[in-house]
Amino acid sequence: MCGIIGYNGKKNAIPILIEGLKKLEYRGYDSSGIAYFIDNQIKIFKEKGRISELEKLLVDDKPTIGIGHTRWATHGKPSKINAHPHRVGNVTLVHNGIIENYNVLKEELKKKGYQFQSETDTEVATALIDSLYQENDNKLEILEKAKNLLKGSYAFVIMFDDCKDTLYALREGSPLIVAKSKEGNLVSSDIPAILEYTRDYYLLEQEIAIITKNDIKFYLNREEVKKDMLTFTHDIKTASKDGYQHFMLKEIHEQPTLIKNYLDYYFNNLDLIPDISKYEKIYIVACGSAYHAGLIGAYLIEKYGNIEVKVEIASEFRYKKNFLTANSLVILVSQSGETADTIASLRLAKENKAYTLGIVNVVGSTIARESNQVIYINAGCEIAVATTKAFTLQVLTFSMLAYKLLKKNDSQLSQEVFSDYQILSDEVNKLLNFNYQEIAKKIAKHHDVFFIGRLIDYYLALEGSLKLKEISYIHSETYAAGELKHGTISLIEEGTPVISILTDITIYEKTISNIKETKARGAYSLVIARDNLNINQDIYDDVIKIPNLSDLVTCVLTVIPLQLLAYYVALELKYDIDKPRNLAKSVTVE
Repeated sequence: MCGIIGYNGKKNAIPILIEGLKKLEYRGYDSSGIAYFIDNQIKIFKEKGRISELEKLLVDDKPTIGIGHTRWATHGKPSKINAHPHRVGNVTLVHNGIIENYNVLKEELKKKGYQFQSETDTEVATALIDSLYQENDNKLEILEKAKNLLKGSYAFVIMFDDCKDTLYALREGSPLIVAKSKEGNLVSSDIPAILEYTRDYYLLEQEIAIITKNDIKFYLNREEVKKDMLTFTHDIKTASKDGYQHFMLKEIHEQPTLIKNYLDYYFNNLDLIPDISKYEKIYIVACGSAYHAGLIGAYLIEKYGNIEVKVEIASEFRYKKNFLTANSLVILVSQSGETADTIASLRLAKENKAYTLGIVNVVGSTIARESNQVIYINAGCEIAVATTKAFTLQVLTFSMLAYKLLKKNDSQLSQEVFSDYQILSDEVNKLLNFNYQEIAKKIAKHHDVFFIGRLIDYYLALEGSLKLKEISYIHSETYAAGELKHGTISLIEEGTPVISILTDITIYEKTISNIKETKARGAYSLVIARDNLNINQDIYDDVIKIPNLSDLVTCVLTVIPLQLLAYYVALELKYDIDKPRNLAKSVTVE
């Protein structure tokens, strides 16, 4: 969440900062701002709302150094005064993250005479650094001291009044990268903001970065250190719409190619998919859509590996009583690899000697670095806030973990499943070409939608419901189909959309009886089902057929209609699909 951009070079910084912020819009924000040096002074412009509102305030300056920020409100409502950059005394900074002890620090700083204008923890952090600066003008020393005083997660880019040619950057928990280019040196919270200028970057860890026009230096405990440069290796088109109306639609349509590439790579390197059969108990820990992928994964692992799997919401897992041992495997799932609660759960697992496996997209992310082992899903940049391709590849990763167990236990069946994997990409392509728009028009007329399913179909339905509510703002709920008669069926009215998933052949007939109950009460019934199941037309108004393949493959296929239904419903309602309200792409705070 939030976006940071900084520039120090020879070109006009303003367009570089503004375009960088626009490349970070997908992270979610409700205000924005920039600050820069010009004529030996710092000018600050910030505004509530979209970046276009900020652009209206800008003047015709041509600074060569500056910082920018898109804010997603945490401490304090979205407003101009709460927007970043913040300036206190001789310090101006932008900040991603949350300072947990800001209230204690604020009271101490008030005693020193500081007055606060905003509701933010960021202004407190700015005042803290300024107070340290009043006592000691050695910037490395004061930033090291600030790191020891601040608790929580943060990424800072800082300008000092008396240092008009230098940016300072440091982070704890929240991601930050630094990059050299022919146009100048840059600092950002994510790669898309720098790709116009360079593919090479440094991942900032515990160091403090000092960024001048011509150089970048890193210091740890006031000693200069050398860092390895990383290279962004994905097609640069992954950070552009490439002719599609929205990033979300583009990313949905990228999935056949990504799935094929994923399977080609991992079947040629099957040893990179670990054998998890040796563990007594497996925990899958994640948030949001990644949690739903974990539920699907747990079902497959238990079915094909006969191992007990517990799926936990990361924000709960870290605070509840756990029973982790050295014989436990904890699988951490996160697209960004920077999800704060998931990172905390990872560290808790390691403290309890459990083995950790990260399933992440971003190379070099915190979860990737700190896990004992990592599986990269290789989805490229996912720009739309609502995840599609990353979720699908997370599900495919769990499918591969289960396949590895199946291959060990039943070589004949595993060969049949292997054949299904070979046609998966083509079958996804076919599902992309179904006419979802007409069904979406029917759903978009309603304020309430219900998804139902049993076993793995219920877990798939959870993701379909989340996707719909994320981008269309329609109230949507998911129920295990057998629970309908325990109260929920009272909510079904004439025309209420009920979306049912029928892919689990062991229990689909039970779900059909529940669908009939909703139809009897006037529901509009959309069924997503395997094409070989015996389903009478009287249970549905519309049907989407899924090819009859192994459930290790069908679970991936079923995701596609759910994503496209959500997309076309939101399109029908004319919402900002790539930037849904109140949501952020990477949740790097609790």
